[in-house]
Amino acid sequence: MQIRLKTLLTGEQYVSQQAWRSASLLCCPLHPRGGCGFARHGTYARLTPPGTRIARWYCPRGHCTFSLLPDCLAASWAGTLAELEAVVVAVERRGLSAAADTLRPDIDLPGAMRWTRRRVKAVHATLERLKGLLPEALAGVAPLVLAFCQVFAVEQVLAAMRAHAADWLPHLPPPFGLSPRGARGGGACAALQHSVGPDPPPPLL
Repeated sequence: MQIRLKTLLTGEQYVSQQAWRSASLLCCPLHPRGGCGFARHGTYARLTPPGTRIARWYCPRGHCTFSLLPDCLAASWAGTLAELEAVVVAVERRGLSAAADTLRPDIDLPGAMRWTRRRVKAVHATLERLKGLLPEALAGVAPLVLAFCQVFAVEQVLAAMRAHAADWLPHLPPPFGLSPRGARGGGACAALQHSVGPDPPPPLL
């Protein structure tokens, strides 16, 4: 189970400061009164940003692990929320085809468009849900990254929005929310998903 780690660090800062070392989870989410043997359970690695590790805990009684995911990182997706957001902003400004051709010059355009469209749909679906959760702040605001950035006066909105939607994160789908993939009532909302075919290989760094 993933739990939000509140932080203003970027992905690069999180890695350079090895912030997982200072991450703490004071009590077991399943047994807040203790007595379950809850203890730190090492870390696990993520491929991107390079060097990323996530702090983890284990509850023996509940047979469940818990990991602290920093606000900068996408949930169940590779990379950071800022990287996903940059893809969506490119599409909002230039259109899908032009953005995809620039973002993924290493593959054919149809594959690049599938790769790009998948990210745009996931982020726009998240913004649509946030409009429903925060109607007073977002009434009349288009579910677009550029529009949300303007409303909240930030350069990157997804990581910042995790604080505004903290209570709902366990029920919202990845890459923004922390609901397990396929969980009823909180998964990525099958109605918003469609078959996009296999992703092309990631760009070579």
